[in-house]
Amino acid sequence: MTDDSLSLTIATPARVVVDGLAIVSLRAEDASGGFGIHVGHVDMVTLLGASVVRWATPDGTAHFCAVDGGVLIVSNGATVSIACREAVLGESLQGLEAQVHGTRETQLDAMRRARVEQTRLHARAVRQMLRYLRPQAARGVPQ
Repeated sequence: MTDDSLSLTIATPARVVVDGLAIVSLRAEDASGGFGIHVGHVDMVTLLGASVVRWATPDGTAHFCAVDGGVLIVSNGATVSIACREAVLGESLQGLEAQVHGTRETQLDAMRRARVEQTRLHARAVRQMLRYLRPQAARGVPQ
């Protein structure tokens, strides 16, 4: 990192998505609206909503990352750190949109499967309790 660049780190609980990447500017969005960060920015902490964070590297390339909420911290006017629940990188907004939709569908499918399994386990537990509470009926003995 040089004096005219920032260091960017984006992390989720499961992985580090961007690790100390040199950038020249960053654009993000919190509850008050969009804002930009450049070298020398005052220290700050803010909560990000579900949004797209954009940044430019020293070669002028734009990069994008969809974040599912999180915390953005600027330290010493040279370091930007984002901690978020989920992050999806993309090289273009159109490509990122498709990736986010795919990721979201995968998450929804996993949640549906977990709900079905939870219901199945609950029903099994109720049947076991009924067998325990009415042992004669379970064995076919009239009450």
